[in-house]
Amino acid sequence: MTVLGIETSCDETGVAIYTGRDGLLAHQLYSQVELHAEYGGVVPELASRDHVRKLVPLIRATLGQAGLKGADIGGIAYTAGPGLAGALLSGAAVARSLAWTWQVPAVEVHHMEGHLLAPMLEEEPPEFPFVALLVSGGHTLLVRVEGVGNYELLGESLDDAAGEAFDKTAKMLGLGYPGGPAVAARAASGDPARFTFPRPMTDRPGLDFSFSGLKTYALTTMQRESAGLREDQLETLKNDIARAFEDAVVDTLTIKCRRAIRESGVKTLVLAGGVAANQHLREKMNQMMSAEGGNAFYPRLDFCTDNGAMIAYAGWQRLRAGESVGLAFQARPRWSLMELHAP
Repeated sequence: MTVLGIETSCDETGVAIYTGRDGLLAHQLYSQVELHAEYGGVVPELASRDHVRKLVPLIRATLGQAGLKGADIGGIAYTAGPGLAGALLSGAAVARSLAWTWQVPAVEVHHMEGHLLAPMLEEEPPEFPFVALLVSGGHTLLVRVEGVGNYELLGESLDDAAGEAFDKTAKMLGLGYPGGPAVAARAASGDPARFTFPRPMTDRPGLDFSFSGLKTYALTTMQRESAGLREDQLETLKNDIARAFEDAVVDTLTIKCRRAIRESGVKTLVLAGGVAANQHLREKMNQMMSAEGGNAFYPRLDFCTDNGAMIAYAGWQRLRAGESVGLAFQARPRWSLMELHAP
């Protein structure tokens, strides 16, 4: 089956084509970062309108890249949630319209399942079972994965997710949007010995996360240390705070993943989602998994952020098992990964 995947959950418009025989044939991605940068974050109405403008041209470009026509598509997969309601509806409406026009089945895809399965698109994919750390936008999840749709929640963020904490900290420091790359870029020049931030919830049992207090710690440090500084000294301070913040997040995620690996007995770790693109995090996770006698797997950098390829692959898994939805469609801004079932 040749599947067209459509991703419009937030501020990236992604389209891809995947087939079980030849793998990923084509993918196109349009990012709205410049559109939202002046506001310091995603404006939902602007995101929805931009998806409407960009989606059909991207579908045409993706078909052209693959050398295919609409008649060659055997199924359509689209992100139904979680995400921004208007953005989700933009993609769902186009996907269901095309499925009806081409007379092919369509299937809803859970955004986080797409991220979870993204490493399967690599030349050396992980084997089941594995433990997955999903760090994307407003989600930080630790999940034991026995197979597609067979998930056990091990831990989750109780307040701000890691990605949200990066964005909010970057905004407080005036580093720009999106926050993750901005903080990482400044952290590379920071002094790791100047500040030591707490590693939240690592001093107690359990696998849940909490990053809201860490964000506040960064703010109070900035307020306390910035009085009377010259401009160059202020920039140095921002670099050092960014480094301390990044170190704290990376250490916290690594400690929790080590705990999950040891408690589950599974020696394979998957990292996926936007924060999984952080090179410092990848280095720490590789070191930890090597010490634990296991291996860590990641999607390529292009597939850490939201993209159509992961949706096409996740949808292919379910379409080939006979799943599909009717003509009616809906957006699911809140949709637990634990509601899914094996195809």
